[in-house]
Amino acid sequence: MIGDMVRESRVTINGRTARYLEAGSGWPVVLIHAFPLNADMWRPQLERVPEGWRFIAPDMRGFGPDAAPEPGAITLDDMARDVVALLDELAIDTAVMGGLSMGGYVTLGLFRLAPERFSGVILADTRAQADTPEGLEGRRKMIALARAEGAAGVAESMLPKLLGSTSLDRRRDLPKRVRAIIQAASTGAIVAAIEAMMARPDSSTDLPRISCPTLVVVGEEDLLTPVADAVALQNQTTRSRLVILPEAGHLSNLEVPDGFALAVADFLTSNL
Repeated sequence: MIGDMVRESRVTINGRTARYLEAGSGWPVVLIHAFPLNADMWRPQLERVPEGWRFIAPDMRGFGPDAAPEPGAITLDDMARDVVALLDELAIDTAVMGGLSMGGYVTLGLFRLAPERFSGVILADTRAQADTPEGLEGRRKMIALARAEGAAGVAESMLPKLLGSTSLDRRRDLPKRVRAIIQAASTGAIVAAIEAMMARPDSSTDLPRISCPTLVVVGEEDLLTPVADAVALQNQTTRSRLVILPEAGHLSNLEVPDGFALAVADFLTSNL
């Protein structure tokens, strides 16, 4: 792997300014961020791009420094369409598409929308199933918390679930970094994204239709989308491999960036 300067660029999509980060050059890999973070969460991977690859990390609608404070009602399919529009702006026909957590939901929505744009798939710390009744209730409580306490309250509530026990015990600087990214989001963006996730369909039936190479990654200490969810993804997807990262929780790419980068690099160079 090679180090590369992370470049920050902007394009106009449907009248909105959209920021994206990129590094490297070669075949494109699109990385979609988790909730309630933004493209900055992918900087460790952008700093570890394998030679011959170009990593692109866009801000989803409502997130990042250029986002409108009140994005209005949105769906994950809207976010997926934004990714397609970005690819069109960058003259990219096909790419490896991937995401973590909510980014995985958007990736699966993107596959339903435009499967012909995929040359590979990366699904990290995510699941295909729709929310359970208990999950929906938890999201309603998060909306109420966001409206009452803003992004700071959401960060305080989510951090113990986003990071694994090893990170909370040993990586003392990481909670501060994650908190800063979360607190950059507006209350309106957080609420809109939660409502979008609540309305997402079950994607389980789409998994057998994914015929391109697929990498499933999960942190061994992930409490939100545990190893069992990753195993279910891998079992239902042909041409797939599963990588379980020790000492990592839900934000595995930030918690063990070297291990995550190695898993992605090995997948890209040996499968594509």
